[in-house]
Amino acid sequence: MVNKSPLDDPENAAHAWARYRQIMRLLLSVTVAVVLLAVGTLYAFNGAISVHFYIAVALGISFTMLLGGGLMGLVFLSSGTGHDESVDNQLPSRDELWSGKKDED
Repeated sequence: MVNKSPLDDPENAAHAWARYRQIMRLLLSVTVAVVLLAVGTLYAFNGAISVHFYIAVALGISFTMLLGGGLMGLVFLSSGTGHDESVDNQLPSRDELWSGKKDED
């Protein structure tokens, strides 16, 4: 039988998702600061290059930071709430998988 997840409780889930949204707001502000710093530094050292270059740099940095941070935030959410412990992970042992015996028909 599968254990009940702490996220099944609406109060725990609301607290966990509020904390996740708070982390994502902080990540968004850090991402904006990093993008501005990177584009400003590139402009200072390289001058006026094509606007497409700056757009690509801004989008690349933004996408990478927000995707990585969002996924890492979900890992923290899952681990911090105890949701990971409720997963039933009954895999066969290593010996059962790699015994070397072939099925005999």
